[in-house]
Amino acid sequence: MRMSFTHTAYRLILLVVVTTLFSCGGGGGGDDSSPALAVNAGLDQTVVEQTTVSLNGQVQSESASLVYSWSASPIVTIDHPDTAAAAATFVAPTVADQQSYTFTLRVTDAEGRTATDQVVITVEPVNDAPIADIQLTAWPNLAAGLYPAGVTVTLDGSGSIDPDSTEQDAALAYQWQQLAGDAVLSGVPRNTAQLTFTTPITDNAQTLRFALTVTDTEQAEGSREISFTVQSASETLPTVNAGVDHFVFSGESILLDGQAETTVPDALPLAVRWTSAGSSSAVISQGNALQTFAVAPHVSNPSTIQFTLAVRDANGNQVQDSMTVNVRQQPLVTLNDTGVVQQATDVILTSQHRNDYPGQDAQRGQDRIAANGLLEKAGRGAQGFDFTRLNQNGDEVDNVNLPWRCVRDNVTGYVWEIKTSGADLHSSEYTYSWFQSANNGGFSGDANGVGTQCSLTQCNTEAYVQAVNEEGLCGFFDWRLPTHDELLSIVHFGRMTSPAVDPDYFPFTQPSQNAQGPLWYWTAQPNADGVQNDMARSAWAIDFDTGLDNFLNKSTAARVRLIRAGRP
Repeated sequence: MRMSFTHTAYRLILLVVVTTLFSCGGGGGGDDSSPALAVNAGLDQTVVEQTTVSLNGQVQSESASLVYSWSASPIVTIDHPDTAAAAATFVAPTVADQQSYTFTLRVTDAEGRTATDQVVITVEPVNDAPIADIQLTAWPNLAAGLYPAGVTVTLDGSGSIDPDSTEQDAALAYQWQQLAGDAVLSGVPRNTAQLTFTTPITDNAQTLRFALTVTDTEQAEGSREISFTVQSASETLPTVNAGVDHFVFSGESILLDGQAETTVPDALPLAVRWTSAGSSSAVISQGNALQTFAVAPHVSNPSTIQFTLAVRDANGNQVQDSMTVNVRQQPLVTLNDTGVVQQATDVILTSQHRNDYPGQDAQRGQDRIAANGLLEKAGRGAQGFDFTRLNQNGDEVDNVNLPWRCVRDNVTGYVWEIKTSGADLHSSEYTYSWFQSANNGGFSGDANGVGTQCSLTQCNTEAYVQAVNEEGLCGFFDWRLPTHDELLSIVHFGRMTSPAVDPDYFPFTQPSQNAQGPLWYWTAQPNADGVQNDMARSAWAIDFDTGLDNFLNKSTAARVRLIRAGRP
């Protein structure tokens, strides 16, 4: 409260009067020696935030010992090092608006009497102007402050701050202005933290200058300017990207997926040229095409090839970029590839390399190496397949005009039965139900399924295996049903017509009376689907019409192709 001298004197007089009355009252008539106590907390005042303010009251008392205590509402931290004196200080808090604080001085004398007084201190806010900030990312491969023509740049003012804001994210208003250079802000919002525009394309280099003004909630402003140079159209270089470093195996295709462009229309067309250098040479299919391929050479040790893409624009500017390909020797594979050499887009299949759809099966692996003419085979076969014919004695048959009975897969080591077109034991016309005494999923199957047809008494898979082993096909007596993965390994997914297997080495897979429709061949594996009373009623089969797999009821009439051996 604000206390005038007259009011203070009045309070002191009143206190003395009251004290005198007490001293004169009562029947004792004695002399009361207790001193009077009066407090003045000082004059009300106005200060600004974050300043140090002194507190110092006045006291009238005859007591030799006084204790002083300050408090504030709202609460403020008060520095009062000596309670035997009134002097204290505090730092005016930061405020967004004018704020009043009431300070109370309490004094206690030696006899325990107390007196208080209050003073009001008003704290005014101080508004510091906001600080504008502009950031501009440097352009790659150009000097600081230099930018190409026709490119998109962003002036970022989001780093501007309001230093006296009490909020973590100060609310600032932004306003951009272009001060010099060809106008580039037509249709561009200018009241956002970031200003994005396209640099002008002109015959001569020029300087662009911009200003950012930021305004805080108390209407204080701060500003900042920035300028940079834009190259002329003829100085602006095209951009080029040769791709990322990677590795391939010998014989695989190296996809050269170059990217080149210019922001200056008059600099078109762009002329491109691929070259290679390194410890091994690589033949590039079309050296003047942005997207092309090369064939990885045969190497006996890891080798490195650097491919460089050079680009020249119509103004004579030339740039280049390089990428490195590590070529590794062909690995020893134990699994056949898929047979797929066509590549796909979202609408077509094509024999052409599609660099815009990378990572396809047809771009890597044994099939691609074979298509590039660098796959070494022990025998022959389509794409990456490698087969050798065997006669009845198990000997290799290289002459296609000589009879043969079995096929060895030189990749997996498996030996396969081939089917025949006649009425003998191996005819593809015959069908069998699935039957196994062991490893059958709890149900051995149907010993003679409905619709089966064969030359045996019982047309089931176990009976057929036994008959072929008794015959000693190709001199072997350990024939068996293939597993799911073994039978799937000879499926040729790249064939566009049925059957999905190399017909030169697996003839008569498709019987004459069933030219269309599924060509199911049994595997040795029962299937968990269709379990009844903990017994598997179905088994896996492969369709050599489509290459798909599925499970069939064990009573189903399907064909059989036996297998033996394999790599350890």
